Amino acid sequence: MDPLIQIPLADIDPRALLRDRTTLDPTSLTELQTSILIEGLRTPIEVWRLTTPRPQTDGPPHLFGLISGLRRLTAARNLGLPTIPAFLRTPASLPAAMAAMVTENEIRAPVTPWEKGALITAAVEEGHFPTPDAAVAALYPALARQARTRLRAFAMVVEALTGLLTTPERLSTHRMERLASALRGDMEDLIRATLTPLAGHALDLQWSSLMTVLDEKPDPEALPGRPRKLLQLRQGLTIRREACREGWVLRFTGPEAKRGGLADDVMDEIERWFQKS
Repeated sequence: MDPLIQIPLADIDPRALLRDRTTLDPTSLTELQTSILIEGLRTPIEVWRLTTPRPQTDGPPHLFGLISGLRRLTAARNLGLPTIPAFLRTPASLPAAMAAMVTENEIRAPVTPWEKGALITAAVEEGHFPTPDAAVAALYPALARQARTRLRAFAMVVEALTGLLTTPERLSTHRMERLASALRGDMEDLIRATLTPLAGHALDLQWSSLMTVLDEKPDPEALPGRPRKLLQLRQGLTIRREACREGWVLRFTGPEAKRGGLADDVMDEIERWFQKS
């Protein structure tokens, strides 16, 4: 059995391993801190001894990497505790340590779909796995095929839209699946064009704007490349085609769209088109 030891908190690097949980709920963290103050820490964290100590800018080098227990470690640090009980594990590899961390988190508290997709994407980018499918198979071996397919879809959304969404960890499974379906439908450029002007805005506003894109039903009889939903011109003009109750709306954005005569020029062209003598 792996030994249980008391480790100084300053010796533990919580970022030594890619993590699926990147956000901690303040309310549940406060509740955990209160529980630790009253009853102590019931469940030790899990760590492994780093082969090479990792230097810190403001303290001694880290000697251990965290496998599981980020919430418990954070709560102990917030309380100013000097040490924390930990099981000293000996994982076969970093991917094996990540798989152990994922298993622990799946048991303890939900990890959001975005966070799961971000872990898969980062694990591939850092070379731990050759493909997202390989990462899903190694990190979530107990999941059924359909659930693995869903995780692969989450990773696709993260890969395509990182940096465009505010607090994406708030996206529900249903919304992540809708985004994945739209991306598979060759709508990435349109989604990015919708989100880019809304950088930094609240997620609710971003999502309401995306609804005009995601709600449009595909036409099974449409010709290849039709209907055209987005036109981006080098002159600094983006035109989006959106469905509405009465028909269609063309939305003009970009620097050129602010030119006063643009709308008049477009209307003149439409008039000449439909009013041919």
